[in-house]
Amino acid sequence: MKIHEYQSKELFASYGIPIPPGFVAETVDEARQAAEKIGTFPMAVKAQIHAGGRGKGGGVKLARSLDEAVSHANSILGMTLVTPQTGPEGRLVKKILIEAGLAIKSELYLSLMVDRETACILIMASIAGGMNIEEVAEETPEKIIKVYVDPLAGISGYHCGEVAYGLELPPAAIKPFKSLLSALYKLFVDYDCSMVEINPLVVDENDQVFALDAKVTFDSNALFRHKDIIQYRDFDEENPLDVEASKYNLNYINMDGSVGNMVNGAGLAMAVMDTIKFAGAEPANFLDVGGGATAEMIENGFRIILSDNKVKALLINIFGGILRCDVLAQGVVAAAKNVQINVPIVVRMEGTNVEEGRRILAESGLNLSTAVDLKDAGEQVAKLVA
Repeated sequence: MKIHEYQSKELFASYGIPIPPGFVAETVDEARQAAEKIGTFPMAVKAQIHAGGRGKGGGVKLARSLDEAVSHANSILGMTLVTPQTGPEGRLVKKILIEAGLAIKSELYLSLMVDRETACILIMASIAGGMNIEEVAEETPEKIIKVYVDPLAGISGYHCGEVAYGLELPPAAIKPFKSLLSALYKLFVDYDCSMVEINPLVVDENDQVFALDAKVTFDSNALFRHKDIIQYRDFDEENPLDVEASKYNLNYINMDGSVGNMVNGAGLAMAVMDTIKFAGAEPANFLDVGGGATAEMIENGFRIILSDNKVKALLINIFGGILRCDVLAQGVVAAAKNVQINVPIVVRMEGTNVEEGRRILAESGLNLSTAVDLKDAGEQVAKLVA
């Protein structure tokens, strides 16, 4: 789950991580009041959307007077902000952050993330702050610092010192940086984060460090432990179909192709999408009904997939284990009675009660065909959308 910059900074502040003074606003009048509270210039006016690259898209502007702050607020609020991470459709800006400016001496990059290869928490830092870290890694990889922390042992002064000296911090900034990094690590672990990023982390003229930007994402599977974080969820920033799927414990990701997919298991979903692409078509979505799917979940999965007008055919690929093939078939037939299915369906199933499942589907009268294996299923559905 993603949250906004201003929400991330609220969390930072609760852990003692220095941030510039700032206030969120949803109207121009609120923006004026926020600017008056800050009272010093320059100040930043920053669009609040779940995407990076806001500055390049015109969503972050510097104001040197109250009138300029109000003018920037007026132009950013309500705009459709297009960045490299939003896609061409962009995002509607409904909130802005009015924030005090800082006398910046240097800009750095700092992030924490889970490194699955080493089963460690990776601290990644760079002296090239304010830039896309992907560009830095590609063009000047020597500027990337990586320090791995065993989560069972936790962070130590050694880790903090290695990062601090790698960033070539001035002596006076080393102690506050170590405090910031230790607090950031604690936040990361306490809230089951998947990533915490500060870009840029700035050193001011007094050699103090501040999180000028903030990005936090959480492991959605751990949110049951963090009821206070759930309130940060902004449904306006999510795909409506993703939100609808989450109501029924369905794992759904919208994509750009024309073949809808229904599978039970994330690994199986990845294999199915690869198969579709190898056959010359493109997946329209990733929909995993899970191992214990019920007929109701399958029906809701159908409804969500078919509400996407891009879908021209549907591929169902189920391995019957916990979810038996006959239960799947019953769910498909029940869904067909309640959902208007106006696209052809290709079904490939194997596993428990597969013959009974095939019988149920064959006698259903639905517009579907069965496949002998995954390759055959991909080829059939590709022909249907060609």
